[in-house]
Amino acid sequence: MRNTILSVIILLGSGSLTGINAQPATGAQRLAAFTKQQALLAQSPYKDLQWRLVGPDVRSGRCTDVAGVPGNPDIMYAAFATGGLWKTTDRGNSWFPLFDKQATQSMGNIALAPSNPDILYVGTGEANIFRSSLPGAGIYSSQDAGKTFQHLGLENTGTIARIIVHPTDPKTVYVAASGNEWSYNKERGVYLTNDGGKTWKNILFVDDHTGCIDLAIDPTDPKIMYASMWNRIRRRWSDPVPEDGDHIYKTVDGGKTWKIIGEGLPDTKMTGRIGIAVAYSNPNIVYAFVDDHNKKRDPNPGETDSYQRQVQKVVIGGAIYRSSDKGETWVKMGEVHDYFKPFSGTYGWVFSQIRVHPLNANRIYAFGVNKGISQDGGKSWKIWDPTDTTSDYTHGDNHAMWFDLKNTDHMIVGNDGGVTMTMNAGVKWKNYFDKLPTTQFYTVTYDMEKPFNIFGAVQDEGTMSGNETNTFGKSSDEKLRPWRMAPGGEGTQIQVDPDNSNIVFSSSYYGRLMRTDMSLSDTVRQRPIKLFSVGAIDSLRADWLAGTLISKYDHNRIYHGLQHLYQSDDGGKNWTMISPDLSYNDKSHMGVYPYLIYHQAITSIAEGNIPFALYAGTDDGRVWKVGANKSWTEITKGLPLNKYVARIVPSRFIPGKVYVVLNDRRQDNITPYIYVTSDNGVTWKPVSSNLPPAPVNCLAEDLDNPQILYCGTDIGVYMTKNGGKSWIALNGNIPASVAVDDLFIHPRDKKLVIGTYGRGVYILDDIQPLQK
Repeated sequence: MRNTILSVIILLGSGSLTGINAQPATGAQRLAAFTKQQALLAQSPYKDLQWRLVGPDVRSGRCTDVAGVPGNPDIMYAAFATGGLWKTTDRGNSWFPLFDKQATQSMGNIALAPSNPDILYVGTGEANIFRSSLPGAGIYSSQDAGKTFQHLGLENTGTIARIIVHPTDPKTVYVAASGNEWSYNKERGVYLTNDGGKTWKNILFVDDHTGCIDLAIDPTDPKIMYASMWNRIRRRWSDPVPEDGDHIYKTVDGGKTWKIIGEGLPDTKMTGRIGIAVAYSNPNIVYAFVDDHNKKRDPNPGETDSYQRQVQKVVIGGAIYRSSDKGETWVKMGEVHDYFKPFSGTYGWVFSQIRVHPLNANRIYAFGVNKGISQDGGKSWKIWDPTDTTSDYTHGDNHAMWFDLKNTDHMIVGNDGGVTMTMNAGVKWKNYFDKLPTTQFYTVTYDMEKPFNIFGAVQDEGTMSGNETNTFGKSSDEKLRPWRMAPGGEGTQIQVDPDNSNIVFSSSYYGRLMRTDMSLSDTVRQRPIKLFSVGAIDSLRADWLAGTLISKYDHNRIYHGLQHLYQSDDGGKNWTMISPDLSYNDKSHMGVYPYLIYHQAITSIAEGNIPFALYAGTDDGRVWKVGANKSWTEITKGLPLNKYVARIVPSRFIPGKVYVVLNDRRQDNITPYIYVTSDNGVTWKPVSSNLPPAPVNCLAEDLDNPQILYCGTDIGVYMTKNGGKSWIALNGNIPASVAVDDLFIHPRDKKLVIGTYGRGVYILDDIQPLQK
């Protein structure tokens, strides 16, 4: 391992991965990038920099797994999609992070050894493959209940979906490796170690398209195991599409041999992810939660989906199968969608978790948008909501559940809001959303109030806003804004009118722009702009974070980007299309309903130093400029092709000088792309220099010094004092491997604010020491 990392560091230093055609990164290269970042942190003059965690304190982020110690409800572990691993020893009153010094904050699955709860295995890399999931760095173990960790390898697996520790031998561990999200790799399938992770053997491999998404073990015979294999990949323009080969495999000899057990299950050509669970009280009974995309019925007249698109096919969705003979034959029990909606629909690829009550083989739990419970083996279902009116809110989008085998009324659930726990079988729940700062921000921006408020788009929650004086864990000034919901969806660029902070432009999703006056009542404050009804209007395309900009020259001039750029000069009342289609409009890069992701659209809009000097970039890698003559000129030549244009930053000091940030995470490419032109796009040169290899997400120019730039990447925040010739690490007290998705310097107060994808919002209250 050490020799591999050393050789990769040498390659990184030589620039071999900074070329235009960089290949998908290996785990060893990601580990080497982290090693390089650690070296930069160690030599940084700002290694002791103290950022202030502002919040929010109303929601955590997506929790991918939970675990506890049987018989001890005071101890809980919680793993987050991009927020690391956390632990509490006082029943959730306080939590502390365990993984802040490791190479990734992306958690896949965790497991405590049944024979010794001090032994903990951590599989990194979220297996749910959202549009913004981040890859892992393999598997780790702790022998002291999380105080220290050792890296055990499997760094090339990309994502880890499940870990099973042998019931009596803590050194025997099975790992479900689900593979890279955006590219194919051979490190998929089921891995086994018999020596605590010193060595690993791949004991079930199908091909480089197919990974293992779930594992279950027979509680009475650990040689009997079930593995759910999933043939999947995500494209920039498509959610995972059903592909053949999603079989359940069984072994009766500890993984030496396997066979497909599919009798009674649907044909795999139109199925996807399958979750599996063995009944603890009767291991003859095995359940499968099948993401079934076969047609259920024709759509009703005028029926639309959650994106207001005309429904073309209604699929079966979450189908529950049961075997009474250890998987040899299966019987369909029911379809969760017959009993309540929403549940999983066509996005079962992110759910498909199923559990069986340890004492009752007929009581099963299925997880989707809602939590479902069946008391008759899956024949009928109801929403599993608390019945005690004093219960805490439990949130939706559920991904994990843990049972206390010594007290089965004690359960822990992980969802997109964070962690919830019940001590009475779900009658009443306690949430810890305000205790765990693991919120996932896509974007952050500001208003001009005194003191200013921060706005940000948060995964699965929508847009939030809070005052910059807030500090996580401390009471907020009642006269100022505590963290709360604000206008906008979960994926949006937000613009606040600098002259009237009540006026906010934001999108609900995929560029569906709306104008909100926050001074008005809820019933009239929001005005969707029908022109941008992406989904309802088939011809429109917009990125998840569609470009939106209020002009710095005229606050009534608004720009908004779909595949075309639009302009309003009257505060959003009337709009004019001012550009042609700025994307490649490549039909082969357009998804098929219902899996399509809107792609080939504008992601970044920026104004130059003079009015009507405008720049725009797209998610398929095109960069354009336009001047007062309103003639568009493409300036992509000299830039790497087909990369997501994350930012365009014209210099505030030097006309014709423009920075462009490109991001290729969606090809599993970790090359940092920052380019600059000094001749308004005629020529470009890279200025990422010594940045650790990691996708770059954002860039800002200093307000006073043209040589100073700040950037955020998938592993931290950096600055340069010489225009990009060399970069300095600025993480300070922020977790080493946290992703920084957006940042800004407040133009009046000159505070540096970063929005992280997994650890909330941080502020540097005084940047003057950095400017020296």
